[in-house]
Amino acid sequence: MPTDFCELANSYVPELRARGREIDAARNLPQDIADRLAEDGFYRLCTPQEIAGVGGTPEDLARVCEVLAAGNGSAAWCVFIGATSQYMFPAASPTLLAELTKTSNLITSGVFAYSGTATKMDSSGERWSINGRWDWGSGCLNAEWISGGVILCAENGEPLLDANDRPTEARAFFRPDEITILDNWHTTGLRGSGSNSYTAENVTLDTYRIATVEALRSSPLSQLPIYRFPRFGYLALPIGAIALGMARDSIDEALGVAKSKTPTGSARTLSARPAFQRDVAAADASLRAARASFYSDISAAWSEAQQDIGSLETRRLLRTSTTHAVTTSIDVIDRMYTAVGGTSVYEDSALQRHFRDVHVASQHMMVAEPVVELAGRVMSGIDNSAPGL
Repeated sequence: MPTDFCELANSYVPELRARGREIDAARNLPQDIADRLAEDGFYRLCTPQEIAGVGGTPEDLARVCEVLAAGNGSAAWCVFIGATSQYMFPAASPTLLAELTKTSNLITSGVFAYSGTATKMDSSGERWSINGRWDWGSGCLNAEWISGGVILCAENGEPLLDANDRPTEARAFFRPDEITILDNWHTTGLRGSGSNSYTAENVTLDTYRIATVEALRSSPLSQLPIYRFPRFGYLALPIGAIALGMARDSIDEALGVAKSKTPTGSARTLSARPAFQRDVAAADASLRAARASFYSDISAAWSEAQQDIGSLETRRLLRTSTTHAVTTSIDVIDRMYTAVGGTSVYEDSALQRHFRDVHVASQHMMVAEPVVELAGRVMSGIDNSAPGL
């Protein structure tokens, strides 16, 4: 991977900062930015080189998202979703894969949740009727291909069972004009991520447009470290990275404001006040600690993935350090938002945007409170498998 993607991501930061209000107002990432991000390879960052990807690591994706988030959380979020949406590419049929990889600047979007069904239309199994609704479809208005998790069903609607006698999990790959994208992403934060819901109502797809989890497991590429790395850990970690990036930028922004702002009724700048000095020093210390734990656990999980599938303990550490990165970042951003006073309430303030964005990011199911509860169940010996980790 000769390109320094962090350096490349950093080159976007000034523009993302300057266009923040535009991105928020559009409630969607401007297409020109999305196109350039795709051309530069961000959406295929972790896609294997064997199928026209960059072949980067989960840590590469995390660091890129952290950098981009300093400029705009929504842009980083779209890269996160676009990149992880290509996780199932090795499971795609040769026909579908040829369509997905025919261009190097493909923009993808998708939702992993199995909130749809793919029902056989006849005994041949060559055509499927897709129905479902997928929420938080970030970047779907920019994408050329949009996917959604589905459960495969027989003609009578009963789930088809896999080799483990569980409902067969798969992804349906749609063109945008085959589904209905709802205009429902009206939020306080991450406005520019365009995370609209989308629905499929009796959409007919040929079988080559369905990729099953079983096909992924049987693919030769499943032996690559990226597919031995904990799956849910990989899908969650960019959220932690984005939160960390916004938190670090919030500290920098607060320092910049504090050096030039003299509060009403004071003869000293804000930066000269002991209370601010304590706040910023404590925020920096807690953020550095959370970030160090976050990247240490990613590195350990990647080292393990060189030889084997991630252990339960590795999965636990990865998920909890990611969630901890988010909660720590919230605390840091809230502190900085409060510390600089009224300056932070205006829309052109980076603190205002980060404050809104991080609180929306924290509501994603991949970093929600049940994740920590599940980790606690593992630690307590109550759950010895925890597939949700």
